Amino acid sequence: MGIHPSIAVKAQNSKTAEEINKVIYEVREYVPAAGRFRDVVDLFTSVVVPLFRKHGMEMTQVGCTTIGDNSFNELVYTMRFSDLAELERKWGTFLADPDWASALASREENGPLYQAIRRRVIDSTLFEGVLDHAV
Repeated sequence: MGIHPSIAVKAQNSKTAEEINKVIYEVREYVPAAGRFRDVVDLFTSVVVPLFRKHGMEMTQVGCTTIGDNSFNELVYTMRFSDLAELERKWGTFLADPDWASALASREENGPLYQAIRRRVIDSTLFEGVLDHAV
């Protein structure tokens, strides 16, 4: 009788199943300055999304708030990272990208794009498996 395939795979892989499945989410909310909503959306779709791809950043959701504070005037998106180190590394390369700096500067020549920017980092470790059983 040989080694069970799942044991053999684990022996070959230095990461535990917990490390492989570990994930954090970052929720970012952008409230544009008065009259700048279309400018924010244009910057996001034409510059930010391609830069996310360039830097290997995974966006899991994007939309506009329809009910609640800043309804119809807030861009919200969620990013997925394996851990805080990956989040910091990828945002660091994104923010250092000269394409980002020039795109933002050119769009803010007539004033700031944003009234407020909020972000939250979500760790779902305590709730592993909950969604697997949700109805």
